[in-house]
Amino acid sequence: MRKLFLICSLLLVAIVAGAQERPVKVACVGNSVTYGYTLANRETDCYPSVLQRMLGPGYEVANFGHSARTLMHSGNLPYTAEATYQNALAFAPDIVIIMLGTNDTKPDNWAHAEDFVPDLQAMIADFQLLESKPRVILCTPATVFRADGEGINETTLANGVIPAIKEVASTLDLPLIDIHTLTGEMGDHFPDGIHPDPIGARTIATAVYTAITL
Repeated sequence: MRKLFLICSLLLVAIVAGAQERPVKVACVGNSVTYGYTLANRETDCYPSVLQRMLGPGYEVANFGHSARTLMHSGNLPYTAEATYQNALAFAPDIVIIMLGTNDTKPDNWAHAEDFVPDLQAMIADFQLLESKPRVILCTPATVFRADGEGINETTLANGVIPAIKEVASTLDLPLIDIHTLTGEMGDHFPDGIHPDPIGARTIATAVYTAITL
């Protein structure tokens, strides 16, 4: 009997030790800003990579950024239609960082503005239904300093997309990182007006790090 008790105790210790050793999995969901588009050394300078270095070996940070994608299913290139989204779900994250909405500001996309809130809620629900039961953290997109040729613009971002994200965060009682305000005076670090340079990416990573480790 004592031998059986000892074996069970050792197994329990091993299970607990294994659980403690497993890194916390962080999924960074987003568009080209998350992906690291325009960065010369994208694999090291994109915000998820910087976040990984900040958090250390106790965390596994995965970059699920997909350039040009929209949050809205009715957008011209919906994020949820991509394999990237299925990969993010299959990753079974413990923490999900969602930063989408920049591409939704294009006029043809924002014509379906009424879809933004329900589609964001649906994405959140998809993650919350996972067995890993992740903590979901929302981010407002970075400031748009210069409209691009496809219609991405600051006016729709500030007056449409961001209020919608804040509404969802409030309704679902989710943490919100205000990347928009944080980057508001950082135009020099967004060379093309939309995508951050390494300093801009590090600023985003620092804000996410703070939210995760609070």
